[in-house]
Amino acid sequence: MTNGDLKLVPLKVIVDEPVKKNKILNRLILSFAIIPFIFSSACQRPHSERSVVIYASVDQVYSEPILKAFQEKTGVRVRAVYDVEASKTTGLVNRLIAEKDRPQADVFWSGEFAQTILLKEKGALASYSSPSATDIPSQYRDPQGYWTGYAARARVLIVNTDAVSPAKFPKSIFDLLSTRWPAEKIGIAYPIFGTTATHAAALYAFLGAKEGKAFFENLRKRRVRIADGNSMVRDLVASGQLMFGLTDTDDACGAKKKGSPVAILFPDQGEKALGTLIIPNTVAWVANGPCPKEAKELIDFLLSKEVEKQLVELGWCHIPSRQLGIRPACFDVSNVKAMEVSLVDVYKQLEVAKRELTQVFIR
Repeated sequence: MTNGDLKLVPLKVIVDEPVKKNKILNRLILSFAIIPFIFSSACQRPHSERSVVIYASVDQVYSEPILKAFQEKTGVRVRAVYDVEASKTTGLVNRLIAEKDRPQADVFWSGEFAQTILLKEKGALASYSSPSATDIPSQYRDPQGYWTGYAARARVLIVNTDAVSPAKFPKSIFDLLSTRWPAEKIGIAYPIFGTTATHAAALYAFLGAKEGKAFFENLRKRRVRIADGNSMVRDLVASGQLMFGLTDTDDACGAKKKGSPVAILFPDQGEKALGTLIIPNTVAWVANGPCPKEAKELIDFLLSKEVEKQLVELGWCHIPSRQLGIRPACFDVSNVKAMEVSLVDVYKQLEVAKRELTQVFIR
């Protein structure tokens, strides 16, 4: 699919679990071999146009305008491979792991951080400290420069205002366990996929694995509605089938912009409260990619203040990593209390949480 001069290549090969066995790895590599090696050749031929390959798990509706702006500004041809919704982030991560010995991509841009940290551990990334990132807080940057986070989303409660009056709005994720709410009228997405899995891992890291698991076991015992994704939680709340649920800010803002009767609440605020989970985008340099010079140019562009501001304006992110002089249209984020948990600690709990919660929710 082509949009102007921007080459868009949808991801065709999807793997749902991390690549662990040689047999699976060989199949993946064989599958990728059918893709023409136009990506690697462009930077190796003299007098050819400059180009760069990016694997992006950020929703295409948001990432494509950014990449097109880079192409127009620099003249560097952008060849973008997007993940499909069914395997968001995981498909591209497995592809990068499979291609590690013969990388086809130069840059990885993710809407979250855990899978990017996994790529660092697998040796698929190279260190690069972008000059554009010097003013990004240290908690969003890998100490060795293997990835940089910015342009964050947050986990929020979305409430149907026709069903719940402001005086009775939930204030905490623990309201999901309160018997004052009918269990069939509240919901979350499966906590073994996407940002809900990341949220589960954050609770494991912050509360301890035992208490974190107990929270989700109690949700299962209560028989709260378990939806196939955050967007479904949003739609169920917006339509009145649910009174409230957990989702991400981008999904919640989408409902607000459509005029749905919803309120968006940051949970667990207050001095001694848990805080809300902040989930930054991450950008990383792929080790031994074919176009290193162009890769650094693209990374510098993506991590710039101008692009972070544009991502807020587009509605993809809502909590910028630095002061930009703008605020999201959906809500005020100036005084949001974040959950005080390190991104690396969340990553370390991710596979444990997913494994245990698969046993809880998939029977």
